[in-house]
Amino acid sequence: MDYTPPTWPVSVKGVAVDGRRRVLLLKNEREEWELPGGRLEPRDTTAEFAVEREIEEETGWAVKAGPLLDVWIYQPLPVAMPDRRVVIVTYGCTVLTPDMPPVLSHEHKQLGMFTADEVSGLAMPDGYKQSIGTWFARM
Repeated sequence: MDYTPPTWPVSVKGVAVDGRRRVLLLKNEREEWELPGGRLEPRDTTAEFAVEREIEEETGWAVKAGPLLDVWIYQPLPVAMPDRRVVIVTYGCTVLTPDMPPVLSHEHKQLGMFTADEVSGLAMPDGYKQSIGTWFARM
């Protein structure tokens, strides 16, 4: 029997922090908070370009993707879809428009700005919390 490796979508996400040391998060249709970003597209020349493009599309913020923070595998609920997984790649981002308030796009239900201490109590995957903690520790 031949082995066929899994093919999972890749989502690039950015940890973007404003001048008041609050991280930008978006609420999705699953009622979870998540980092801004999205899937790689054929037009993306690099993962860094993709995360910069996605954050600007979703929030209006211009960012520069910096260091790679983490790579992890997300398995969304319900567990009834055991083969559904997404590879999440997170980058620390420098906000190039720190005085401009972020804007909520049609892709999410809510936009929030949270301090590092507030993140631990939010409904969101642990992988995002780890990436946010890593970026705050490097700042």
